[in-house]
Amino acid sequence: MGRAGASLGRFTIYNSPRRLALFFVLLFISFISAACHEDGDVQITGFHLEGVKSIDEDRLRSVLATSASSKLPWGRKRYFDRARFDADLKRIVAFYADRGFPDARVVSSDAKYNDDKTKVSLTLAIEEGEPIIVEDLQFAGFDVLPPDHFESLEGRLSQKAGQPLDAELLTLSRSIALDEIRDHGYPHARVRITESPGTGLRDRIVTLTAEPGRLAHYGPIEVEVRPVDPEDGPSVSDSVILDQLTFKPGDLYRLGQVQESTRRLYGLEMFQFVAIEQVDPDPASDVVRMRVTVTEGKHQRVRGTVGYGSEEHARVAGNYRHVNFLGGARTAGVEGKWSSLDRGAALTFGEPNLFNKVALNMRAENWFFDQPTYDLTTRGGRATLTRRFGQSGALSQDRSVTTISGGYLGEREDYTVSPEALADPTFRDTLIALGLDPRTGRAEGLLSAITVDINRNTTENLLDARRGYVLSAHLEQAGLGGDYKYLETTAEGRHYWNLNERAVLASRLRVAALGGTDNPDADIPFFKRYFLGGAQSLRGWGRFEVSPLTGEGHPIGGFTSLEAMVEVRFPVTTNIGGVLFGDGGNVWPGRYDFNPADMKYDIGAGVRYRTPVGPLRFDVAWQLTKIEGLVIEGDPKNNNRRWRLHFSVGQAF
Repeated sequence: MGRAGASLGRFTIYNSPRRLALFFVLLFISFISAACHEDGDVQITGFHLEGVKSIDEDRLRSVLATSASSKLPWGRKRYFDRARFDADLKRIVAFYADRGFPDARVVSSDAKYNDDKTKVSLTLAIEEGEPIIVEDLQFAGFDVLPPDHFESLEGRLSQKAGQPLDAELLTLSRSIALDEIRDHGYPHARVRITESPGTGLRDRIVTLTAEPGRLAHYGPIEVEVRPVDPEDGPSVSDSVILDQLTFKPGDLYRLGQVQESTRRLYGLEMFQFVAIEQVDPDPASDVVRMRVTVTEGKHQRVRGTVGYGSEEHARVAGNYRHVNFLGGARTAGVEGKWSSLDRGAALTFGEPNLFNKVALNMRAENWFFDQPTYDLTTRGGRATLTRRFGQSGALSQDRSVTTISGGYLGEREDYTVSPEALADPTFRDTLIALGLDPRTGRAEGLLSAITVDINRNTTENLLDARRGYVLSAHLEQAGLGGDYKYLETTAEGRHYWNLNERAVLASRLRVAALGGTDNPDADIPFFKRYFLGGAQSLRGWGRFEVSPLTGEGHPIGGFTSLEAMVEVRFPVTTNIGGVLFGDGGNVWPGRYDFNPADMKYDIGAGVRYRTPVGPLRFDVAWQLTKIEGLVIEGDPKNNNRRWRLHFSVGQAF
């Protein structure tokens, strides 16, 4: 059969049902383009994609130049551009081809104008076609990996059997496999990807072939420090940099150790640039020479923030830090804050490597806390020794950090209970037992305690975690001198489960108990008691509203606390997300005095708006259970309001 063609711009359409349809689509688009002037004076009020089912529509839109104007009056306005629109038609086809859909096409389009033709809403209908499927993933040359690591690698690969053949996922899978081989002592490894026909016409068998090369160990380590001003010379010694490395000459080469060492050097906040790389790589050698190159940054930092939250109300904070105080990467700083909840000033000092990679941090402060049930002024300080253990996994999603800390705190405490509790005659005996003046509700004393903290974190970003978990435990023993005696134990777990890259299931469980004394009312200061409720715990109640009550309904705190929280976080737009949540918990008057039948519950929903400092959070929660007799702000009628609204920065947990 002879071929007849019709030309449209740079496209040539030949006679076949599919190509003929595409010809009329492009012909129609040309009329749209002619109506939407070249000079960009037709505003795009809507841009819709129909038929997008198998791929992420947000990812597709991110590669297109055409988009709709913002619906906000002050938002950015978008105008039709013919050249960009024509290019977007090709981008759609290319994007689908890379995702494993080689037959995808734009099959129809529609343009709706306003009356004066100054605005248009565009709709493109896409026919995805049948995908090319990865029938099986096969591996060769990976026998150098331990069996459990190889099994883990198979589960972490982005490209899965049974899914469309995605060029981006294949590239990512190759990178993951290559990093895993290099993390087991093979710095010169290579990984190839090949495809072969499967059992079906649209099936493919993908094979990852590893060529590990020679097993190698670290050799000599060079250090190069580049100062900000070459005339001044370096202000950081080589030993400071070597102390942050997780490897030494003679150790088996591991890529993860190189990555972790890079993170630690950046963590000193002294360097603009850090690079750890091989010197003259030689695949034939079993020794890897390394070079650490750092470029110094400014050592003095000043930062100020202004914010607002439903609990803190207005908030102003500022700090000054010197990240190379007296040399040796030591830190020193001054910080201050003012809000309706707390305000004060503090001095800080840090030694990153006091001995054997143990860091020392010291803090002296004068701080005032204005809580719903008491006011507290703290004057004193604490010193903490911390040892950090980093995971050597090559991939960021496998990175974990474990820290163990021990410290001492010595603080002079001056506190006063709320006027409501003071005026409650049923609480008078407890006030006297606490050592509080029953006339003023005031007490003061010296708190002397040792603390132990253990923390394990596998998340990438704790402010907005999407996968991983956090486990922590805290012990605080008071009674080494001073006026108070108690043992506090706290355990907390958080888990973040990524649901197919579209949503996150987040959960949190925290248990805390105070005791270790025969007379807790006398030995444990009032400000150590537990209260729940607010933006960070049981959101169906206000701050400190969940607790044991006095005879007249005022929260007085307890010695055992349990709280559980579950959230489903999902995207709505690029920067806006939604949340559905449920909270449960309570506070009991005795130590380890749990009573599951007395749990308080709430449910709610929220909105998250992504910002550089973390998500802005709006939550509204509804009480499923009610605390009978609770008096809020001195008025029992306030307890009839079963919902609470919270606004703050950062996720609830």
